[in-house]
Amino acid sequence: MTRFTLRTNARCEMIDITDRVAILLKESGIRDGSCRVFVPHTTAAVTINENADPDVPRDILASLDRIVPLSDHYRHAEGNAAAHVKASLLGSSRTVFIENGRLVLGRWQSLFFCEFDGPRTREVLIGLTAE
Repeated sequence: MTRFTLRTNARCEMIDITDRVAILLKESGIRDGSCRVFVPHTTAAVTINENADPDVPRDILASLDRIVPLSDHYRHAEGNAAAHVKASLLGSSRTVFIENGRLVLGRWQSLFFCEFDGPRTREVLIGLTAE
């Protein structure tokens, strides 16, 4: 397992981490297998979606804000209950296949770190497994 940190800049944002994960994969020398991306935070998530159009991440965040508003009579006292719900909806991990030393992602797909309670310094854990 390896890890990296990143600094988020807004309360809610999606950060493309595909290149950082690909560099770690290249350094590992693994040709075929799987890559597990895990976010050890209760108010952040990781997802795979389109990165060709910057409006897609914006639309995802706007939709999540409509579904899970920042303030909605939550009982959690810290004021970040919406962040916990959003993180649970998207999830804390993703698995991507590795083939010929590359992440197997669709043409428009990227890995995104999703911040819901920023800005903060966050950690991303990467598990690479060879076949």
